[in-house]
Formats: sequence, C-alpha cells, structure tokens
Amino acid sequence: MQDRAHYDLLVIGSGPGGQKAAIQGGKAGARVGVIERRRDVGGYCVHSATIPSKTLRETTLALDVFRARSGGLFDLELAEGTRVASLLDRLERVTSGHVGFISEQLQRNGINVIGGQARFVSPHEVEVVTIEGTKKVYTADNIIIATGSRPRCPDNFAIDHEHVVDSDSVLSLAYLPRSMVVLGAGVIGSEYASIFSALGVEVMLVDRRDRPVAFLDKDLTDGFQRAFTRRGGAYIPGVVPTKVDFDGVEARVVLDNGEEIHAEKVLCSLGRVPNLERLQLQNAGLSANSRGILEVDSSLRSAVSHIYGVGDVIGPPSLASWAMEQGRRAARNALGLSTTSHVGCSPAGIYTIPEMAMVGQTEEQVREEYSAAMVGMAHYAELSRGHIAGVTDGLLKLITDPKGERILGVHILGEGATELIHVGQMAMLMEASPDVFVENTFNFPTFAEGYRVAALDIVGQMAKARRSAA
Repeated sequence: MQDRAHYDLLVIGSGPGGQKAAIQGGKAGARVGVIERRRDVGGYCVHSATIPSKTLRETTLALDVFRARSGGLFDLELAEGTRVASLLDRLERVTSGHVGFISEQLQRNGINVIGGQARFVSPHEVEVVTIEGTKKVYTADNIIIATGSRPRCPDNFAIDHEHVVDSDSVLSLAYLPRSMVVLGAGVIGSEYASIFSALGVEVMLVDRRDRPVAFLDKDLTDGFQRAFTRRGGAYIPGVVPTKVDFDGVEARVVLDNGEEIHAEKVLCSLGRVPNLERLQLQNAGLSANSRGILEVDSSLRSAVSHIYGVGDVIGPPSLASWAMEQGRRAARNALGLSTTSHVGCSPAGIYTIPEMAMVGQTEEQVREEYSAAMVGMAHYAELSRGHIAGVTDGLLKLITDPKGERILGVHILGEGATELIHVGQMAMLMEASPDVFVENTFNFPTFAEGYRVAALDIVGQMAKARRSAA
C-alpha cells in the first residue's frame, strides 16, 4: 500500500486489537495505517504468546489424548532431557501461516503497514523511527493505541531467562526440566502449569489467592485443581514469593511464610505491564494511571477524544478475543459508525489442560444479584462421549434466575470447552430459558449433549419445587 502522511485512522500495534481495528476501518472506506515495531505483523499474540503457547498445548494434548484413548497399548512417556524445541517443531509453520494470513488481510483491505517504533509528537502527530534510524511524522484524525503488554518484572528478584524465566522466555528452554515452580495462578500461569505437568514435569503452582484463575466460577477452578493434583501437580495458596535465586544446582523460592521451595526452573507469571512508556503519551495530553494502564470510557475513548485504547493497554481481562472486539468497536466509534455491544455475553476461554470457558455471570454473582439461583449440572462422566473419548474430567454448568426462566451464565470445564461455550452464548443472546435445550435435538454421542442434561437438571428441580409448594 502507498505510504501517506495523513490518515483517517492510525493504529499503533498490529496484535489482535490493532488488526481488527484496522480492518474495520478499511472496510468502512477510511484511509488506515498500522504502525508495527516488529519485522512482521501479529504482535506479541502471534510471536510470543497465544500462538506459540497454544501450539505447545496442542502437541501436549495430542500426546495426552493418545494415551487416554489407546487403552494403555502404547507407552508415550517422554525421555528425560526432551528438548522443548522438538515439541514446537510445527511452530514456525503455524506462525508464518498466521503472519501471511494477517498480512494478506490487511493488504486486501487497503491498509498501509508502517514499520518502526511510534511516539506521539502532539495529539494528532505520531513520529515513527525505523530500525535504520530514519524518522517520519504521520498525522491522523483518529488514533487507536493497541500496543499490548509484556511480562512484569518483580521488584524483589531478577528474571535471568535461564533458571528463572517469564512467559516470553519459557518456550526458549533447552529441555524439559524435571521440576518447576510457577509463580502466579492467573490465566498464563495456570495454562503453563497444566501444560508442563501434562508433559511429566513436577509442577508447583504458587499464588496469593485461595484458588487458581480466581475470576472463574468456583466449580470450574475446583475441577481444574483436582485434575492438576491428580497429574502430580501441587497448588500452594495464600503465599507470596519474597526472594528467588539460583544456588548453582537448583532455583530457590522463599515465600512470605518462611518456607522455601526448590526446583530446576522457576516460571514467573506475576502479571503483565502495558507497553505505553515508549509512546510518550504526555505529548498527546495523556498519561497512564497508577496501575500503568490507559483509562478509557465505554466507547474505548481516552481523555483525549480522538485517541482510543484497546486490548492489554486498557487492562483486564487481557484476552485476544476481547481485544479483537474492542478494536472493532473502537474503530467504528472513531469513524462515527453505529455499534451494538454484547459485552455481558462475551465468552472467556482459558487453555489449561483441561480447558475452561465461561460466558455471563458466575453462580456467586447471580446469587448476589437475585438472592438465589437455579443451577443445572452435567458431568462428562454422565455423557457417553466422555467415556468413548476417555475424557470424564469435565462438567457443564447452567445458571438461571431463581425461577429458571432465563439463562444467566454458562461454565464449562473439559475437552472442547472453548468451542462448546458458544452454544450457551447464543442462547443467552436470545434470552432463552433452559427449555431451548430440552425441546431440541442434539447429536449423539457428543459433549454438547451436556446442555440438555444440565437443562433437564434445572427442569427437574423446578418440578420438584412446584410439587413441594402444592
């Protein structure tokens, strides 16, 4: 695409949020430019985070599922010293394929990709410095900041990327360690803890909270924790690391309760920091808040009306799917186009082993709002597909208002959770009752049949309540 000095919409960052913002702008007929400091488009998501970690997970899951479904006929234990790179042998093909797709999509929509590091000169001017050191200033009517985030470095210990790694450098480990301590049981920490545990590594997952991925429904996290423990993993709650060092043989983690944990490697996953400091926001009349994020309103607009923020730079939940939708909505708002938001029906998918997914409210939230709730459960062990597939660790949970008239939340643990959740999402968008799952046919045997089992559980509870009242 031809480079221009002025754009209707200038997007800083080509990760999930930036891509979708730019493509939405291009489809609306706007002159759009995307600034990307890396050599290739895709941002952290493609090159360091979502795509690499999910590729490792998929390889791990394939080994795990084969063990479960082969009836013990094959021994698939990994040899000690297995190289991590050998488990990521498909990664280059996956990454290059994704970069090629994104590049073609941007080009097809008439979007110019500008390579280099961006910084604000004024509210409407952005200077870009290329890798060769040349500089050019671009102006824009509207600007979207989508620069993503990076792993947070703790103040009380160093990450050397060899003995103590972060979520960027963990995939560069030369070999699978025998043991690992994972600090932080949020999304990223829990995903990696479960992946390495499934690969036969002795994993200790440490967090200050009483359960991992604590924003999820408790039934999901309890089920995940049981599965993690059965594999040999250990969850250590209610503690904070105060010191991490390497004694020449092992890494040592000192906890605030005085205890010490020793392991071959330590993975630090204690949050992420938005990539904002190089943008020189002050030149645009902006600044990050005390938590280091860019504050925006419900339209994703910052304190400067023509500058928007999407994705990790505006804080949690820091999921690629949410960033994509935020990017699309920000572009439409910037260009004066109508938007329809279904934020309450946006799903979340956590790629642990087993995976977890949710949409809507948790049981705790529904009970707090309505004083009561109807809950229907379907366990994978009740489903024929679960036994056929050798996957009985899982559940599907429907939550409704106390009268059972409207589905307010769907929560799934187990194989296919991140795919299955969209069935519940569509039901919620239609403001459906559990009857929609009772009165319609599901393929058999499937995990999706769990929706009917859970709905029948609610219908049965309602019938029992009516009989009791009579």
